[in-house]
Amino acid sequence: MARTTIHRALLEVSHQWLQQAANGDMAIETVDLYIQISERFHAFADAHDIHRMDDVTGQLAESFIGAPGRDRRNNITLVPKKSTRRQRRSALASLFTHARALGMTQAAPLLDSPSIPRPPRSTGAELSDAEIENLQFHSERGMPATRHSALLALLLSGLGSAETSQATPDDLNLAQATVTTEGSTHTSSRTCPLAPWAVRVLRLRVDYLAEYRPGQHHLVTGDSSTRYAAQASVGAGFNDIARLSGLATAARKVEPRDITRYLARQVLLQTGQISEVARRLGLSSLDNAAALAGLAWKTDRGPR
Repeated sequence: MARTTIHRALLEVSHQWLQQAANGDMAIETVDLYIQISERFHAFADAHDIHRMDDVTGQLAESFIGAPGRDRRNNITLVPKKSTRRQRRSALASLFTHARALGMTQAAPLLDSPSIPRPPRSTGAELSDAEIENLQFHSERGMPATRHSALLALLLSGLGSAETSQATPDDLNLAQATVTTEGSTHTSSRTCPLAPWAVRVLRLRVDYLAEYRPGQHHLVTGDSSTRYAAQASVGAGFNDIARLSGLATAARKVEPRDITRYLARQVLLQTGQISEVARRLGLSSLDNAAALAGLAWKTDRGPR
């Protein structure tokens, strides 16, 4: 029996990844990322005259994981970040694990490859009302041609970065001051209220797109982007706002999840209900909602 080519294995494994996403066992953003990385690995291996799964060595895999690449602005990066190397390693590990399960190879090129450690998870920046106003002010630079104010408005309404990346003008009901989202892998579909500032900037964005970019479907991301790339683009856009406002510095990281934490605290303050925090954010877990709102609502005192 002919040995399986990398191209054939990638097709079969991609089908399995997509099926896992359909079953809710894998995020579609992760599937998009894994397929992109695996396609790049295919091209990398082909350039080294390696075409079959069984011929992939640990050395080739490590060379690919540490190979130069490009950042989101298409600049060449000679030494990839640890996060990039982790993504590449994870995608290759999944590719070969699934291929072995399908009987397409016996190769395990990452078997002796050490894992790439993650940095400690950030506790997040606790944004104040004044800092939110600062973000809003600086997000309006260049609006509505720039997407920043619309992006921030969607995040402040309760949408996550994945949901924000997929938002369209049809999701908005500006007369009722609401936005509807289909949810994401970890959140449910829901309708969220829009504050007056959000209504104003989103109306300007919708009108601008209708006049100057009539073919664009999404509010703040490109229509041709994969879901993973679109979600990453939302993060990059928010980083621009945080940098312009002066809130993001070398000593302080501010990210979209900090907006979610701010909103969770506001909803809890206004309603006193963790269940309302969970509903607004589309969460099924009250524990997760409480954690985002900064509420230690469960204590373990141990035996008395």
